Amino acid sequence: MSAVSSRLPVFPWDKLEPYKATATAHPDGIVDLSVGTPVDPVPALIQEALVAAADSPGYPTVWGTTELRDALTGWCERRLGAVGFTHHNVLPVVGSKELVAWLPTQLGLGAGDKVAYPRLAYPTYEVGARLCGAEPVVYDDPTALDPSGLKLLWLNSPSNPTGRVLSKDELTRIVAWAREHGVLVFSDECYLELGWEAEPVSVLHPDVCGGSYDGIVAVHSLSKRSNLAGYRAAFIAGDEGVLGELLQIRKHGGMMTPAPVQAATVAALGDDRHVQEQRERYAARRAALRAALEAHGFRIEHSEASLYLWATRDEPCWDTVAHLAELGILVAPGDFYGVAGERFVRVAFTATDERVEAAVKRLGR
Repeated sequence: MSAVSSRLPVFPWDKLEPYKATATAHPDGIVDLSVGTPVDPVPALIQEALVAAADSPGYPTVWGTTELRDALTGWCERRLGAVGFTHHNVLPVVGSKELVAWLPTQLGLGAGDKVAYPRLAYPTYEVGARLCGAEPVVYDDPTALDPSGLKLLWLNSPSNPTGRVLSKDELTRIVAWAREHGVLVFSDECYLELGWEAEPVSVLHPDVCGGSYDGIVAVHSLSKRSNLAGYRAAFIAGDEGVLGELLQIRKHGGMMTPAPVQAATVAALGDDRHVQEQRERYAARRAALRAALEAHGFRIEHSEASLYLWATRDEPCWDTVAHLAELGILVAPGDFYGVAGERFVRVAFTATDERVEAAVKRLGR
């Protein structure tokens, strides 16, 4: 039997374990700024919705409840500027990472097909291509790619890891190019609610897509905006033909969002207050860490959005990781996201206020 795992790169986070051990040994404990997992409580109204739906003995549907689809379409119109959305334009998924990893397979891609993604990018884009045997291709500007054989183009704005935001004009140009060449665009917009020095725009905005969703799909997650990483609550929105095909495939695969999570998602998308409160927490942590890193000799590039600071001391990233681990601070090496990141580290500001304060003190010594 052929091992599918042989197609895949080494799981990157395993390489960080020795540095985690060093940071953990710090007398005041580790400050973990690596993975970027939410640490703040799930908002009460979301927990209450989950509990109220806990008596769910029957199977949920892949497409979700009518209430969920109403919430998804309403949020896309209200928050992203989408126009004329129907239930056929939305589809819940079991967390965005699952979607990214298995999308090329579910689209029927394979040998001879190409999947493109940014040169600095979330590693799962490459994993998804390799799982189905397609060719992964990186880009700086997607419109400079050879479109022959290119079946799937990933956009990521705001970017993980750099926090870079694609402008409305850039998105419009890319979508037009992709449509001209028959390339399907999936835009990972999971950090769209977290713009700091720029206002992220969705590919679903009419100024970008011209009011048509042909050939474009946006990916959204509640993990960051609502502290729901543990719920695996996410969805895709856009081209109803693409979503309809994925719905049929995912029905056969049993890819169902649990019913209590569907109810929690409805509550989360119907409330903006908790999102603003979480933004304020992150803004304060971001400001404190950025000032401390810069005073410590780091340069911050991009980082105008998302939950990360893209930082460098102009040295190999693993040297920086080791240096910070000695201070009890764990960060992600930039080469996890591509060779272009080999002199950067990604610093998450998702730790508690107390741990961020500890990191600031250590960087100041």
